[in-house]
Formats: sequence, C-alpha cells, structure tokens
Amino acid sequence: MTSSPTATETTTAAAPHPLDPLTAAEIEAARSALDAEGKVTASTRFPLVLPDEPDRHAVLAHRPGDPVSRRVRATLLDTATGRSAEALVDVTDPAAAVVLSHRDLDPAADGQPPVLFEEYETCDEIVKADAGWRKAMAERGVTDLSLVIAAPLAAGNFGIAAEAGRRMLRSLTFLRCNESDNPFAHPVGGLVADVDLTARRVVRLIDTGAVPVPAECGRYDAESTGPARTDLRPLEITQPEGPSFSLDGSQLSWQNWRLRLDFNAREGLVLHQITHRDGDRDRPVLHRASIAEMAVPYAEPDPARNWVCYLDSGEYLLGRNANALQLGCDCLGEITYVDAVLADDHGNPETLHNAICIHEEDIGLLWKHTNIFDGLAADSRRARRLVISYIATLGNYDYGFYWYLHQDGTIAFEAKATGLLQTSAAEPGAGSPYATEVAPGLLAPFHQHLFCARLDVTVDGPGNTVQEVDVVRLPTGPGNPNGNAFTTKATPVADSGEAGRVADPSVGRRWRIVNPGAANRMGAPVAYTLVPDSGPLLLSQPGSSVAERVAYATKHLWVTRYRPERRYPDGDYPNQQAGGPGVTAWSQPGESLEDTDLTVWHSFGPTHLPRLEDWPVMPVDVCGFSLRPTGFFDRNPALDLPKEAGGGSGGHCHA
Repeated sequence: MTSSPTATETTTAAAPHPLDPLTAAEIEAARSALDAEGKVTASTRFPLVLPDEPDRHAVLAHRPGDPVSRRVRATLLDTATGRSAEALVDVTDPAAAVVLSHRDLDPAADGQPPVLFEEYETCDEIVKADAGWRKAMAERGVTDLSLVIAAPLAAGNFGIAAEAGRRMLRSLTFLRCNESDNPFAHPVGGLVADVDLTARRVVRLIDTGAVPVPAECGRYDAESTGPARTDLRPLEITQPEGPSFSLDGSQLSWQNWRLRLDFNAREGLVLHQITHRDGDRDRPVLHRASIAEMAVPYAEPDPARNWVCYLDSGEYLLGRNANALQLGCDCLGEITYVDAVLADDHGNPETLHNAICIHEEDIGLLWKHTNIFDGLAADSRRARRLVISYIATLGNYDYGFYWYLHQDGTIAFEAKATGLLQTSAAEPGAGSPYATEVAPGLLAPFHQHLFCARLDVTVDGPGNTVQEVDVVRLPTGPGNPNGNAFTTKATPVADSGEAGRVADPSVGRRWRIVNPGAANRMGAPVAYTLVPDSGPLLLSQPGSSVAERVAYATKHLWVTRYRPERRYPDGDYPNQQAGGPGVTAWSQPGESLEDTDLTVWHSFGPTHLPRLEDWPVMPVDVCGFSLRPTGFFDRNPALDLPKEAGGGSGGHCHA
C-alpha cells in the first residue's frame, strides 16, 4: 500500500508490522510457491488472495523490531474441472515461500469461490451462443446482438438438484440504443439463462413470455440532460499549510487518533488498531473495523426475478471492484490518495491506483455556549473530522464507504449508495405492487441494502461486555407523582445463545460496550456505545433461501467471542452456499460473552422503495451508525482545541 504521487505529505518506509497490507512481492511469492508445488496449471485461477491476519493477541504483543511472520490465504479454482481449493502460504521470506496447507473445497459444504472477473465475459459468450436464448430473443424481435448485454448475476442456492456441485451464474438480458446508452433502461422481460460455467453451456432457460422492451432511453450524460445550471459559483477548499494528518507506511495519525490502514480484495478498506490518545496513553477502542458483507435482496416474486439477491462482498468482492478515485469528482479538498495492491484472476499482483481517499472536512459546530450572565460572551469551536473512504462499483450500483474519526472521540461510518437502479419490464402503465414504474414500462423493483459491520472491539483492553440499554418510563406513583420520570435499563448480553439482538427506536435501544476492568473517575466502567441504524431487517420470509443465506440480517446486532477464523458473518464462501456458516452458527448457547474478547456485528441499511427521482441515476442514499464514547473519557475530550481565528476546526468566536 503506497501513497500516490499526489499525496500532500511524505510517506516514510516503516518497519514491518504484522498488519501491513500484502505487497506485490508477497503475492508473487505465494503464487510461485503454489506453482512449484504443482497446484497451478493453465486453467487455474485465483478468485481470492488475502492476508492471513494474525491473532489479535499476537499483534498486541508485537514490538517494533520483532520478527514478523507473513502468510497468505489463497483460493484456487480450476476453470476446466470446477474444482476449487484453499491454500495457506508462508511468505515471510518471499524468496523462500512455503505452502503450509492445501485443502480441496466441497461445493456442497463450503460453497463456491467468488465470481472471477473473466467469468462475466465467459457467461456473456455462453448465453449469446445458446440456440434457445437466441430463439427467445428473435421471438422478441431482437436479432442484432451487437448492442445486447447478457448480465450475469450470482445464482444463489435454491436446492435445485441439477445445479448441485456446478459453478453457476444466472443471466438477465438488457439492450442498448448505442454503445454509450444505459442498458438498464431496456430490460428484456421474462428471460433468464442459467449457465454452467465449467461445462460452458446454458443448462436451463426460463422464459415466462415476452413483454415490450421499454423504449425510452435513460441517458444521464451532460449532452442528454439539457443545458447545465449557470448560477453556481466556485467553491474551493484549501489548507495552505497542508493537512493535519500524517501517514507513515500503513500507520495513520490525526489529532489524538492512531490506526493502521489495510485494503483487501473481499472487504475493501479495513481499519486496524484504532486508538485515541488520552493524556500520556494511547487507549484502544477497536482492534479491527470493516464492512464484512452486504446483501441486496429483491422483492419481485416473478419466476424470472425471484432469485435475485447479491452478496456483494462474498460473491463479487468489494475491494476488487474499487474505483480509481479522482480529485474534484470523488474527493474535494487537500486529498491524500493511497494505492492498494491486490491479486488478479491469475494470482498476479495488480495495483489499484487511488483506491483510498484520506482528507479532513469541516462539519460545522463542535461545541458552543453563550454566557447570558457575562454580557452574552460566546465561546465556540468548529468541528472537523478525518474521512477515510473508497468507492466500489458493483454492476449497476456504486457504493461509497466512509469511515469518520471525530475530535470528540466518536467513530462513525456511512455508506452512500448511488448509481443505476436494477430494472425489469412490464406493460406500460400496468405498474406492480413490488416495484415503482420510473419510466413507461420500466419497473424498479423494491429491494434492500443490508450491510454488516465487523467490529473487533477492544475498549480500553480486550476484556469487554456488551450491554443492551433501553430507556424505561416509570409508572406514576408515590415515587413519580407527576409521571415524568424515566430511567435506563442495562441488560448484559451474557451468553452466545442470546447474542442476536433487534434495535427498538421506541425505547432508544443502543448497545454499550464496557470494560469491567477499567473505571472512569466516577467509578463506572469505561465504555463506547454503538448507536445503531434501526431500519427494517431482512424482509424475506423465515426459512426462505435468502433468509438462510443472509441470516446475519435477521438481527441488528450479533455478539460473538472473538476467534481469528470468524471472519465473515455469512461464512468464508457464501457463493452458492445454502446457508448455515457465520454468526448464527457461532451464536449457540453455552459460550460466555462477559469480560472477554468480542466481535460485534451490526446489520443495517435502507429498504429502497425507488422513486421517480432515482432515475436515470440516483442521488446518494445514506445510512450508517456511530460509536460514541460513554464515560470513556473523564470530560469532553475536545476542550483543548485552539482559539484560532478563521474557519475550520479551532475557529474561535468571542462576542
């Protein structure tokens, strides 16, 4: 991981650290070691190459200069046979890398590896060569295939016997008016091709009957949308003395915050070892933070669409689909970009330029008081936050992922969904109870975006307990004569069997992560509070295929004992998995969750009922959560901001 040439501060070569991102040399070494062991042939592909992160206690024990062990977890797929395997390679010395283990994956038990980039093109070729599909298209009046897009999607698992053990994709079809047209304006209704990628053939064609292909174009480029507004004046954001953060290798420092950056193919951006300086101590808050999964289930019951549910991390890979960010477009101000090094389909390193954006932004008032007893004297400070972000494009949708560090000790996350709506076709004006008609005959189905944050908590140390905190109204009586009293009720999430929790905004429910072994000056345990996004949970019926595969989204919160192998809320290989692995498997009764190493999993996200205003390209839809210090500090930690004149954080007003 390196800063781009446009970085606004220098990056020095840091000593190796156990959590450093994989380097190109390490990726090359892993592939070479597997090749030397005879595990790589001409048809071998690498759907996943990830760092094998060390146990957090080993990381905690690491001191600068200590030897660092480096390992790579690689998933291999033989495209000729469909067989897959998982290998662990020691690349501590890239010149002498060693394969530590290699095991075959069982598609029935393990699931399939993620979708390869090259399989999109493979699927398009297979579909367009199929005689049945070509006949169905001809019956719809389409014989010129030059502007046709066969859009492959993950197949899921619906217990279809003929698909067992096969590597599958399901393909929808879209048309374009020309090569730059928006294909989602012209879905071909009622037609799905189920593709066996290994056999390279369509194994089933679903054709529920032709409906008119929507004719209206959905272009959103400047040439198609009319004259641009002329009443906007330039807006410039400058920091003449440069930004206030520094980046030393993968270690990022800003204000009192310290953390390590990582970026992997599956989760994208990962933040490690987040600490806050308090006096002379760097106090830990999170060992690891990432968005570990994102499911997008759709609501249409039609046979041609009732299978659609994306798992954008586990099936498609958030990190590999990251954008190369551009100044003035994706990021504004004094920006530092960071490159990421991942592996391509062949297991060779590739650099994603400008994958991560780091910058500061003013966010308004941090604190203020006007003293009415002192001639209306006013003290105030403006707030700024550090933003660490990246953007990934997954088919029709674009997602911005933003981690925020605040000067008052808050950590927050936002996901911003934009891009193009997934669409289907209907008779113009017919409408649908499961979709919004956004143009004549063009339906945008109802769907959900269900993220899952993985938070390896370490609030002032590893011994943590999660408490569910509700606001409770007290009954009117002798102790509450006017009926105005309310208090809080804190219930420990003590056992893994009760670890799945549901948000309840009617009682202000939140989850407080306390350290029973560390007290603040008032004698209470120090804590951070997860303030959740409390939108609807998964709306698919219990027992359905989607509910089995996206079980993490049936609760807003899961608490599990930390284990290094517990990486993802839906298991290591959710592609074509029937469900079972993940947080539900780890949430069986009998495992204590008090005063111990914990991982907190927060499920959140919008239920999207598309609007006409979301077409042809949608404004960002924002969701997220925050972690707020709750007795972690002994007073407001932002009292020491300077009384600087002018804008930005530290701006001081005195009337």
